[in-house]
Amino acid sequence: MNKNLGWKLTVIVAILLVFLFGIFGVPKDWSGKGMIAAITDRIHLGLDLRGGTHLILQVQVNDAVNVDSDNAIARLKEDMRTRKINYADITKPDPVNHPDMIVIKGVTPDQSADFKNIVADRLPDYSANSGTENSFTVAMKGQNLADLKNRAVAQAIETIRNRIDALGVSEPVIQEHGLGQYQILVQLPGVDDPGRVKEIMQSTAMLEIKQSLGGPYASEQAALQEKGGVLPPDAVLMQGKSIGSRNGESGEEWFLISRASAVTGRDLRTADPTTDENGQPAVRFILTSEGGRKFYTFTSAHVGDNLAVVLDNRVQEVAVIKEAIRDTGTINGRFTQQATQDLSMTLRSGALPAGIKYLEERTVGPSLGADSIRSGVRAAMVGMLAVLIFMLVYYRWAGVNADIALILNLVILLGFMGYFGAVLTLPGIAGVILTVGMGVDSNVLIFERIREELRNGKTPPSAVDQGFSHAWITIVDTHVTTIVSAAILFLFGTGPVKGFATTLVFGLAANLFTAVFVSRVIFDWVLSRKQRGEALSI
Repeated sequence: MNKNLGWKLTVIVAILLVFLFGIFGVPKDWSGKGMIAAITDRIHLGLDLRGGTHLILQVQVNDAVNVDSDNAIARLKEDMRTRKINYADITKPDPVNHPDMIVIKGVTPDQSADFKNIVADRLPDYSANSGTENSFTVAMKGQNLADLKNRAVAQAIETIRNRIDALGVSEPVIQEHGLGQYQILVQLPGVDDPGRVKEIMQSTAMLEIKQSLGGPYASEQAALQEKGGVLPPDAVLMQGKSIGSRNGESGEEWFLISRASAVTGRDLRTADPTTDENGQPAVRFILTSEGGRKFYTFTSAHVGDNLAVVLDNRVQEVAVIKEAIRDTGTINGRFTQQATQDLSMTLRSGALPAGIKYLEERTVGPSLGADSIRSGVRAAMVGMLAVLIFMLVYYRWAGVNADIALILNLVILLGFMGYFGAVLTLPGIAGVILTVGMGVDSNVLIFERIREELRNGKTPPSAVDQGFSHAWITIVDTHVTTIVSAAILFLFGTGPVKGFATTLVFGLAANLFTAVFVSRVIFDWVLSRKQRGEALSI
């Protein structure tokens, strides 16, 4: 027995040290404050404990649908021109509520079959239905429309996550909000500048490099007057900051810009803050190989023409193409150092597929988090102390066994959280308290069974053996069913519910080890030191 006890005690001590390292790591300062700092470095605090920002966003999925239907209209115009199919008009009657519907008027009956073939071949996500007076309604198929909207939400989540990760926010929660359609839940613990985060999340940061066809103009009316009141079909007017505004003065100018882009943000490989030739903050971008090829082809054909850098439909810079450019460029503007860092990060993370609207914003201050921590920790300590005292009073010296198992259970639970980087929330503290209760329940089952065996006249070693053997199945059954319930909470719950489920699962796994293995080793060690026939204090 002593030999078996030796290696079992070694296993327990080794596990204790491993999980203590998971809680504290290697503290830089062994004082009380240093130990607390070591714990908080390993076990992260959630939004309700640390403070931060809670946001619920609504993805404007119709924006993504509008982009898709606009592209569909462009393809239809091109193919109908190629196949010489005449039409009077192509419009979207209700781009706000039904952006997926396109109406084509003036298609003659003898060309209807050709038109339907174009829709079937070139627009597989759409279907064409005949209307009145030689018109057709082309609408996106129901399943394809739902898939497009869901993809817009998924892409928005990924884009927002990339931007938040680049900001260095620890343990953010960014996921689909199950309580509303096309909504996103964002929780940012410890964020001290929510305004900047919101601006970065909402920015589309769509980069386009286009040809500048005219300008600058003092006003939109001045531009139209120069063009005789009619703009070229392949051009559009865009606003931009004037040269004076870049030098610190206010002012806006208008530019005539081509509709087609030489390259866009989709051709971007990376973007980084830099300085221009005047030492002012700027953003340097590098294109992909395909983007560089397109850019080189475009600039080679337009040497001497003006090039416009357009960001979010605003002209940032206009410059002369002095020679062919392959894959590298610079965005100049009236930028601060922080603005260049934010713009670079936003460009790298990609453009949002649709606009977002803020439905709810709540800020949790750190003082509330501190109060929650104190209250939660106080409740956990008082509850555990009461349980420890009860076990000592009710089960006498055997209660020491249960108390040691409970303390080791708590150490293992916190060590698990430290190793896995789990986030501790207020519901998570409730999960810790529930784990203590489950641990006591397991000890009560074992101890009461041992008492029953002793009353039946069994010797202490036999009573301990039978008590653990008979209680084992019940303990495993209760723990497995609770773990399954906690796993379901984790899979389908949101942030606070996940925190509760995480601590509960870790605690139950630790309790199976401490209540059965550790308690049994302690009983065996106590029995090994007793004389034959000596009573067991339980």
